[in-house]
Amino acid sequence: MDPFSLAGSRAVVTGASRGIGAAVARALDRAGARLALVARDRQALEEVADTLGNDAFILPADLGRPESPGLVATGALEALGAVDILVNNAALAARLDTIETDAALIDELLAVNVRGPLLLTAALLPSMLAQGGGSIVNLSSVSGLVGTPRRAAYAATKGAIDAMTRSLAAELGPKGIRVNSVAPGVVDTAMWAKNKSVPGVVEDIEAKTPLRRFGQPEEVADVVVFLCSRAARFVTGETVAADGGMAHTLDLYGGAV
Repeated sequence: MDPFSLAGSRAVVTGASRGIGAAVARALDRAGARLALVARDRQALEEVADTLGNDAFILPADLGRPESPGLVATGALEALGAVDILVNNAALAARLDTIETDAALIDELLAVNVRGPLLLTAALLPSMLAQGGGSIVNLSSVSGLVGTPRRAAYAATKGAIDAMTRSLAAELGPKGIRVNSVAPGVVDTAMWAKNKSVPGVVEDIEAKTPLRRFGQPEEVADVVVFLCSRAARFVTGETVAADGGMAHTLDLYGGAV
């Protein structure tokens, strides 16, 4: 049996309409899983679903709303019958001076980036427990591993995701459910397009990344698929940095991260 195959698995992927989430959806589909795709933009979800081969189901939802995770779980279970895999990818980002940060922004980031994943996890756990196991992968960030300026509120949510991952791994491991997180570095998505136009940004990021380039969404997606598969059956509670080496190196040529 191919330990990387996900044939017969049923997965929920949030934030699946673009970027890393869409790449994760395509990678899980290629590995054999059937998916429920979650994001706010119905049309974008339909466009991603059209590229998949295993009869994906779309669930438009704003996971920042308190009732949405429960509704998404209900819809996913009705569509798929059960859920083996959950990828909590949906998130909001913010880069601004801390003096400009207000309560509304902090609450919005926490609602989408922390409360949403935790509530969706709780809502889907009964299905995983009934089957005797499952895999949950939370998307974190390099900002949760190292200090990134002007991102205190966002970084706080990603640090929370990593802490949540470890707690859930300890709680759910005895029940056969593995929980890990993936911390991408700078990935070439639409979210970074505006930043790349600022003079010097590309050169600075590449200088601080040992592999000397931006990541691609597919490279993060492959790590997610590994963690969902039997190939990672003895891996839980980990935060895997998919960042070209940015978080854990001091590059004497490019400078400290």
